Amino acid sequence: MKLSLPYEHLNLRRNPFGEVDLDRRAELAIADVREIVSQLKSGRFAVQFLGGRGRGKTTHLLAIRAHFDGAPYMHLAQDHRAIAAPEAPAGQPIFLDELQRLPRSLRKKLFSGANPLVLGTHRNFARALKRAGYEVRTVRPAGLTDATRVSGIFQRRIEHARRATGAVPTIRPDTIADLLRRYGSNIRRMEHEMYERFQELQGVCDV
Repeated sequence: MKLSLPYEHLNLRRNPFGEVDLDRRAELAIADVREIVSQLKSGRFAVQFLGGRGRGKTTHLLAIRAHFDGAPYMHLAQDHRAIAAPEAPAGQPIFLDELQRLPRSLRKKLFSGANPLVLGTHRNFARALKRAGYEVRTVRPAGLTDATRVSGIFQRRIEHARRATGAVPTIRPDTIADLLRRYGSNIRRMEHEMYERFQELQGVCDV
């Protein structure tokens, strides 16, 4: 008896909506960051991606970091034990996600440096950054989320999980419209639902 591989019946190597590592998240990102990358090369510039959980802050940070090989990246978990602000050679951007969890003394130290900053945060630190002498750009990824972007994200995930040439599951526009209606800009919740749907698929079809 021939044994089937997981997700072979979908022409996929894995569930497209499962967790992926940081490097893969950068590859899968749908984010136009070219202008920001250029600005980060111009001195004391800080960009903060502002918004709630699941809105695309980390995705944007990682898409930018892909342009700066070896740049330090720190994600502060809820139970973090930060003992130092991240540092980098002069001119190299520092990437810090969940900035609002960094203790005030360490934020002050971070802002007093000369490095460009790429920040993900639930709180707006524009005033503090400007007082420290930074030119600041604030981006709210939630405002960038529409049907076109969600469709592009989903398609890229499915293609990345493709096993071979031939048909793979596709996601209908009305499904995306329904997800947007129910979850707003929370792409992470949309992906969680799609993960469960793909777990139950019996074959290649429109979802």
